[in-house]
Amino acid sequence: MSQLREQILEDQIKDKDFMLSSLLEITKAINNNAGVEQLLRIYSFILNEQIGIQRFILFNKSVEWNCVIKNGFKGRIKDLDVESELLRFQEITQIQSSHSQFLKAFDIVIPIFHNKIPIAFLLLKGNFTFDADLKTKELNTLGFIQTLTNIIVVAIENIRLAGQSLIQARIKKELEVASEMQRLLFPSDLPSNRRMDISAKYTPRHEVGGDYYDFIPLGDDEYVICIADVSGKGIGAALLMANFQATIRTVFNYQRFDLEFMLEELNKKVMLSAKGEKFITFFIAHYNATTRELKYINAGHNHPFITNGRKVEMLTEGCIGLGMLDELPFIQTGKKLLKPNTTIFLYTDGVVELENQNNEYFGIERLVKLVNAFYPLKMEDLNNLLFSKLDEWRGELDLIDDTAVFSCRFF
Repeated sequence: MSQLREQILEDQIKDKDFMLSSLLEITKAINNNAGVEQLLRIYSFILNEQIGIQRFILFNKSVEWNCVIKNGFKGRIKDLDVESELLRFQEITQIQSSHSQFLKAFDIVIPIFHNKIPIAFLLLKGNFTFDADLKTKELNTLGFIQTLTNIIVVAIENIRLAGQSLIQARIKKELEVASEMQRLLFPSDLPSNRRMDISAKYTPRHEVGGDYYDFIPLGDDEYVICIADVSGKGIGAALLMANFQATIRTVFNYQRFDLEFMLEELNKKVMLSAKGEKFITFFIAHYNATTRELKYINAGHNHPFITNGRKVEMLTEGCIGLGMLDELPFIQTGKKLLKPNTTIFLYTDGVVELENQNNEYFGIERLVKLVNAFYPLKMEDLNNLLFSKLDEWRGELDLIDDTAVFSCRFF
């Protein structure tokens, strides 16, 4: 059973890594001002060669509906009236029966909406199981294809808008692309069971942000938790953080460096990518559930803390932020033995630096007091309550920064 769980975890990590690498390939091409044909070639390669979809057609609407790409289909595209045949599909749908000979050649319709308006439809035929409801993995694959298609369609529209010199509209579309990419940056399923209760909540200030958190299982009894914040905002910051996250995943999947060496390597990566123009504050911890030992390094990040509802300890040992200097001048590793029912609370500076109408910060003392006051709550309920308190604190004021909290209780 343990081997089965490990295999499931490995498969989930591989799927997530594949999705991230595909998104990074697409966003890199977009960032390099690739043309429509190149973007569609990358998109077709991912669907056909990497996912294994042998037959697909993508319809996109700019002024009118057009077929922008097709693969494995030799019929007449003009035989399909998009307005009458496809607008009825509001979500990913299995084509079980249809009066249209055209639609019978496909298994799935994936609609793409923008502001509740349909802008594209992807028809595909693949090796999916239809003797019952689609399996979870298949649903995840179709959801990823929908997100990938959304990015491609928005990118194509960007190119069209650029040709018309609609600069402001293009910037908005680019932010939508980055927002879609960033949505997959965060873990979608955090565990809540008899061994642990993990939950997170994140609100970016704008369409895209530079905060990141992650939970990485290393087998059954070891886990990595981390949180980070990049200086600066916008697409550049989001892409830097995406590369940073992918590097972390690669290290733990294939190399498993100790924390000190890993921080040195990450610092080199950030310096190479950002060239000194941005830096990342970062907290990472490795927890062994058997020995209950927590090892951590805090690279210039807001101090996470551990608490049992009464006693609070700040996790301060570490080094300077990543990307500030070519080499880290020092690294200190902290160690803690966690008693049962210990909570580790991580957050970004958007929490403690949030101001109210009187220009007062929310502050670390208020945050600690709130976490301890509602200590018995489940982590998800605690996070929701905290964000409610933050909304009350700022009143009518706008958020000044991205805001993320990541709470972990180990039983």
